[in-house]
Amino acid sequence: MPRRIQPGNRPVFIVIVDDSTANLKLYAKLAAGVEPNVAVQTFSDPRKALAWMAENVPDLVISDYKMPTMHGADFTRRVRALAHGADVPIVVVTAYADRDFRIEALEAGASDFLQSPVDYSEFQTRARNLLRLGRHQRAIRDHASALARELAESEKSRDQLVRESREWLAQVIDTVPAMVSATDTEGNRIFVNAYEAELLRHVAADGGLSDAARRHRQTLDRQVLDTGRALEAYEETLRDAAGTERTFVTAKAPLRDAKGVTVGVLTTSLDITERKRAEARLLFEAQHDHLTSLPNRAHLYERLRLEMAAAEPRAFALHFIDLDRFKYVNDGLGHHVGDRLLQDAAQRLLAIVAAGDVVARLSGDEFAILQSGAENSADAAALANRINQVLAEPFMIDGREVASTASVGVTLFPRDGRSPDDLLQNADLAMYRVKGSGRNGFAFFAGEMLSQAREAIRLQSSLRRALENEEFVLFYQPQIDLGTGRVIGAEALIRWQSRTDGLISPAGFLRVAEDTGLMQKIDQWVLREACRQARAWCDRLPAPVRISVNLSPLRFSTHTFYDMVMQELQASDLRPDLLGIELTEEVLLQRSPAAAADLDALHARGVRLSIDDFGTGYSSLARLTSLHVDTLKIDRSFVTGLEDANNVAIVRAVVSLGRALNMEVLAEGVENAFQMEQVRAAGCDAVQGYYTGHPMDARRFEAFMRGAGSAPPGAGPAGAGKLGGGD
Repeated sequence: MPRRIQPGNRPVFIVIVDDSTANLKLYAKLAAGVEPNVAVQTFSDPRKALAWMAENVPDLVISDYKMPTMHGADFTRRVRALAHGADVPIVVVTAYADRDFRIEALEAGASDFLQSPVDYSEFQTRARNLLRLGRHQRAIRDHASALARELAESEKSRDQLVRESREWLAQVIDTVPAMVSATDTEGNRIFVNAYEAELLRHVAADGGLSDAARRHRQTLDRQVLDTGRALEAYEETLRDAAGTERTFVTAKAPLRDAKGVTVGVLTTSLDITERKRAEARLLFEAQHDHLTSLPNRAHLYERLRLEMAAAEPRAFALHFIDLDRFKYVNDGLGHHVGDRLLQDAAQRLLAIVAAGDVVARLSGDEFAILQSGAENSADAAALANRINQVLAEPFMIDGREVASTASVGVTLFPRDGRSPDDLLQNADLAMYRVKGSGRNGFAFFAGEMLSQAREAIRLQSSLRRALENEEFVLFYQPQIDLGTGRVIGAEALIRWQSRTDGLISPAGFLRVAEDTGLMQKIDQWVLREACRQARAWCDRLPAPVRISVNLSPLRFSTHTFYDMVMQELQASDLRPDLLGIELTEEVLLQRSPAAAADLDALHARGVRLSIDDFGTGYSSLARLTSLHVDTLKIDRSFVTGLEDANNVAIVRAVVSLGRALNMEVLAEGVENAFQMEQVRAAGCDAVQGYYTGHPMDARRFEAFMRGAGSAPPGAGPAGAGKLGGGD
């Protein structure tokens, strides 16, 4: 016989069966906290659990459904087949979608279910209730056994024992945390336990059931009376007096008299409202983004599928939205600022869409809008333009103004695809077209984008080989002092000498390098090669040449930037004052404290810092006054448009700003004599452009420097001679 130690002399045994070691440890820890005197037995193999239970009587069994050697329903049947297993509470753990498995486990004799992944509080509450229920069942059985013994001892005490047994049974049933009631063959209630009576006091006057639900109950009762068989458990809802719906699992069985004749129906209902709420919460979490509470990609995908599968599908637009340079916000200002930016962006998008539209967060900094009312491209363009407008407005986060823009790709159904995958892919391609064109805008999908995407994939593979095969080269463009006409430095410009496509400019590959994570390796190569070449010219040229390099904005967000620069300077034995680093206004605006410290430390070592393309970003005067910057480089767009008086005024204003902050001002993109005279008249200190020297490889630049005996065209004081050897 299996061992069962008398109550008070043994712990409460909880058996846990799961083939996952992690689940066994988790469930064992949760089970140990259910009651003070719990002993947990864990088994990864259900067969070993059955062997143990053949010799021991557990108080509660918790089993996973999907196990390699035996599924939960079969395991439950075998437990029930044990001599002492008929009334052992069994909880089966299933995944949300496993409804058929739950039904099979119910039929096998499972007492309850838990949703995986389990809610810790729900686990312990259910275990505690089932242990209490088990004690009640054992009490009933023990009372019945005692009654049998007493009946055997004395026939005279039978009537008294029966009455006491009924009272005990009624008391036990009254303490069961479930509704228990009985009706006769006419539908009249003949018994209601205390739990149900208390609940009925708080339900609506109609009993909490709709007319249809009440008729359904009566039909089921008649079915039990007619067949004499119990019904499978089913779910039903009851509305309390506050209007809140509560869900129950209800079972019905025949109530028989001493002769076995069915005289009524016994109904038991277990409240599973909290479990249903947990399932609804899990379903919401599975279909929504936890940060913004927007629908996620899976939800959007299903909505797209339903829109397309409608009997009469309507035209709609899909907007694929990517926040520009979001990584700089995350790395420079911290992930908490990035999270706030995403949440605020989500609210702005929700504020501009129409009823019936769907705003979703796909991943990271990517959003999407299903515009259900877009009848044509004009409707879609209007919303896309509005998206750009609202996301371009600065965000105020923790008292800090954070600038952001968005690139939006737009597809139209059915023109641009007839499946969710096609529409999402094509909208993504259109979005990348905007990225490649300067960001902050929108574009509709066009057929040639597919071929361009395939070309981008080919380019990615070639780029990786280019690093391995050392196919990159640096070109050097001279920077000329307008006062003396002498070369004061050069900007290092990367080129790709492809073995298949020839010489490729940065515009042809840097965007792909950023997208594929190759920029850090390319940055390090540029810095190393520039330092090496500058040091070589110190030995070969009459005077050393200061080399300026452009690095990816992503590089400044790392904590190793200072160490990387100093390592390359030391490896090449180059003086720090012969290296210049060019920064974009965006890097300066959103730089992190760590990046600021690195830049300040490099400047203190002698490395020169320049703001590149000044005037095109978001720099503020307050920020400029706190920077250790040596040079402002006026963007070529202002120099090219010097025929416009507004651009002349901008150039003069930048020069005045540089003077006030004790910074050198260099004009980029000077291509003709008119522009040269204009920037000289505005007061610029130096120039760089095709008019004074094209970018050259190292050999030609060295020859250019050896021939620099006088100023290039228009450089230097009035009447200065022409510098030979330039491109």
